[in-house]
Amino acid sequence: MTDGLRDMDRWLGDGGMPLLTGVGASLDAYGVDGEDLGWVTGAFTPLELACNPHGTVQAGVHAVVLDAAMNFAINAALSGKDRTRGTLEIKCETMRPAMLAVSYALRGEVTRMARQIAYAEASVRDPAGSLVSRATATFLLHRDG
Repeated sequence: MTDGLRDMDRWLGDGGMPLLTGVGASLDAYGVDGEDLGWVTGAFTPLELACNPHGTVQAGVHAVVLDAAMNFAINAALSGKDRTRGTLEIKCETMRPAMLAVSYALRGEVTRMARQIAYAEASVRDPAGSLVSRATATFLLHRDG
């Protein structure tokens, strides 16, 4: 990354969590809009591990993928050694089934950043752009100074 933004390039792909790759998700690009509104985009092409025997992605897998996208977006907006400490609360909704081997778009973004808490949202959309799942969450931050 350029323009003085935090360099998160080494975390692209699995976000430092092999579980993401295992279920078929990857984080591909990131940035910051304004002062602290971080975002990340990626892809989710569900693998067999993410699905039930009928080829439908389990809701818990949606939650893992969406949580990771929000976490990455927040960390992209933080500076120095500041980072997320943990997810305090998450709400995940599935509106349509995600199916084995279909390619979906993933996006996470910061909606508000405070001193100790960050709020974010994320979504999974199908190839036509329809919303498949979404989540909102609250994260505890670790500030270095």
